[in-house]
Amino acid sequence: MDWFETLEPHWVWLGLGFFLAAAEILVPGYFLMWLAGAALITGVIAFALPFGIPLQVVIFAVLSIAAVFIGRNYLRANPVEDADPKMNRRGMRLAGETAVVVTALDGGTGRVKHGDSEWLAKGCDATVGEKVRISGSDGAVLIVEKL
Repeated sequence: MDWFETLEPHWVWLGLGFFLAAAEILVPGYFLMWLAGAALITGVIAFALPFGIPLQVVIFAVLSIAAVFIGRNYLRANPVEDADPKMNRRGMRLAGETAVVVTALDGGTGRVKHGDSEWLAKGCDATVGEKVRISGSDGAVLIVEKL
């Protein structure tokens, strides 16, 4: 344990910064990366200007608060957009496609077939064999309209 007593504080801050950056990859969200940045900057400051440990902790705390505040405002102004907003929403992907009614839509509900799948559907009344356009979905129920 003698090596721990001779360990320079800037190495601890840099190690903490890299640990928090790695934890950001594992934990969903955008919080730990700001703390990682604050720890890395504190490590660089501690290397360049050898302050005492209490002052380094204060520097880390101030940088953490500032980084979280600035990061939150940045993400609010520039939200992260999904590459594919319809991913894992098969019903929404079918919007605009046509389907064939397999169970009459009587009273606004029935079943339609699209491709090799049958779906519950709601919308306009339609008879068996009639083609309808899928306009959206409500969970696992397709919303249809007449062509």
